[in-house]
Amino acid sequence: MKIRIKTKLAMGLAFLFGVAVVVGALGAYYLYVLSNDAREILKDNYESIEFMQNIHVALDQRKYDSIEKNLKDQENNISETGESELTKQLRSQFEALKNNPADTSLVPSIRATLYGLTRINMEAIVRKNNVAQETADKALLYIGIIGSLCFIFTFAFIVNFPGYIANPIKELADGIKAISDKNYDERLHFESGDEFGELAEAFNSMAQKLDEYEHSNLAQILFEKKRIETIINKMNDPIIGLDEKKKVLFANTEAIKILGMDAKNLVGHYAPDVAVKNDLLRNLIKGIMEGKVFQEEPQPFLKIFNEGKESYFTRETLKMTSIPTGEKKGISIGYVIILKNITAFKELDLAKTNFIATVSHELKTPIASIQMCSQLMEDERIGSLNEEQKRIIKTVNEETSRLLKITGELLDLAQVETGNIRILRS
Repeated sequence: MKIRIKTKLAMGLAFLFGVAVVVGALGAYYLYVLSNDAREILKDNYESIEFMQNIHVALDQRKYDSIEKNLKDQENNISETGESELTKQLRSQFEALKNNPADTSLVPSIRATLYGLTRINMEAIVRKNNVAQETADKALLYIGIIGSLCFIFTFAFIVNFPGYIANPIKELADGIKAISDKNYDERLHFESGDEFGELAEAFNSMAQKLDEYEHSNLAQILFEKKRIETIINKMNDPIIGLDEKKKVLFANTEAIKILGMDAKNLVGHYAPDVAVKNDLLRNLIKGIMEGKVFQEEPQPFLKIFNEGKESYFTRETLKMTSIPTGEKKGISIGYVIILKNITAFKELDLAKTNFIATVSHELKTPIASIQMCSQLMEDERIGSLNEEQKRIIKTVNEETSRLLKITGELLDLAQVETGNIRILRS
C-alpha cells in the first residue's frame, strides 16, 4: 500500500501532537492527584485541629457557645479511624460540664480528649503528606521516563524526517543538472512508494525518451536546422524567408536591424499584415504579392537609412520549390529575399564619378589655353608662318578640339551618373 507524502507529514505532525498530549495529560493527572491530596489534608484534618484549638481557647474562657459551634463543626468533619468515638466522648463531657459548670474536674478530661483528637488528625496529616510525597515522586519518575522517551523519539523524528524530504529533492536536482549536461544515462532510484517514487519513475522515463531522441534522426535534423539558422544569423547580408502562405519563417539579425522592428513582431506573422506598418517590408514583398518574383529588368538600388547613414542594397527574390517524394513536379515551398549591401561599391562609384567630373572640368582650362595660343599664332600680326608651321598649328588645333570633345563627353557622363542630366529614349 502506497503512503502519500501528505499522509506521512500528517502522521509525523500527529506523532508530535500525541507526544505533547501525553506529556501534558500525565502532568495534569498528577497535578490533579496532588491537589486532591492537599485538599483532603486541609479539609479533613487541618480544620479538625483548628476546631480543637478553638475549643481549648473557649474552654479557658468558658464560652460555651463557641465550644458548641466548633464541636458541631467537628461532628460534621469526622474522617479518621477513632475520631468518631473521641468526638462522642467530647460531646458527652461537654454536656456534663454545661449541666454542672462548677465541676472543674471535667476540664482535664475534656483537654485530654481534645489532645487525642488533635493527635489523630496530626498523624493523619503526616500519613497523607507521605502519600502525597510518594505521589509527587512517582509523578516525577513517570514524567521523566515518558518525557525522555518522547524527547528521544521527537529528536529522532526531527533529525531524520527533514532528510526524508530533502534528500530526494537534492538527488532530483542533481539528476536534472546531469540531464541539462546531456547525460541522458542518469537515473533516479527511490525505494519509497510515495510521490517521490512516482517522480523517479517519471524522471527515468523522461531520461530514456531524451536518450532515444538524442540518438534519433529527428535530433540530427533539428541540430542541422539550428546550425543553418546560426549560419543565416551570422551572415552580413539581410535575409528574410517566407513560406508558401506568405508567413515570415525567419529573418536574420541584419534583416531585423534594417527593418527596425522586434523579431517577435515579425517572425511567425503574415507578411502583408506586418508590411502595413513597415514601408521597407512592403517594398520587399511587392513582387511576391504581384506574382513577379523573377524580374528580367534590373531592379533599382534600395536606399535605406541604416546605422546612422544612407546605405544601398540590391535585392534578390528567390522562389523556393521542392519535389515531394514520388512526385515529378515541384511545388512552391516559399520565398527567400536577399539584400546585398553595396554601399561600399556605391561610394566607390560616386568617388569615381566625382573624380571624372573634377578632372574633366579641370582639363578644360589648359585645353582652352592651348587652343587660344594656337589661334594667336595663326594671327598675321604676330608674324607669318611657313607651311610646316601652319601644318603643325593645324594638327594642334585638331587635337585640341578632340580633347575638348572627349572632356565634354566625360563631363556629360559624370552628370548622367549623378542624375543631373537624363537621357531620353526615343
